[in-house]
Amino acid sequence: MTEIPADLPWLKPGEIAQRAGVAVSTLHYYEKIGLIQSRRTSGDRREYRRDTLRLIAFIRASQSLGISLTQIKAALDDLPHDDPPDKHDWARLARDWREDLNARIDRLVALRDNLSNCIGCGCLSLTSCPYTNPDDVLGREGPGARRL
Repeated sequence: MTEIPADLPWLKPGEIAQRAGVAVSTLHYYEKIGLIQSRRTSGDRREYRRDTLRLIAFIRASQSLGISLTQIKAALDDLPHDDPPDKHDWARLARDWREDLNARIDRLVALRDNLSNCIGCGCLSLTSCPYTNPDDVLGREGPGARRL
């Protein structure tokens, strides 16, 4: 892990946790899996750089969209660690994620627009439903919903 400059503003775990709306144990977990980093004081206590708040906000927002911590870590690994990421770094990350996010949006829209038809109509018909799957042909494509 890279050395973090000492001249940046630092916050204690409780301060970061309170401001970010997470438990201190969440900070420790994020640090353990390499999403964020801290330094140790002479008294062996953790301190986090103030811009860690932005990283945590990004992590939580990404998770709320169903993005895995593995994907989030890969994105954060591409950001600079010696200095806080700047707007160009975040813009690059956004460009890298754009295609995946658009695909997620398309899948969510399809789910939103079609799910209520299947659940709400109550017909339970496999012969007249536009989503029929005769002879389980979609099952050959793999597990899970195939048309959404």
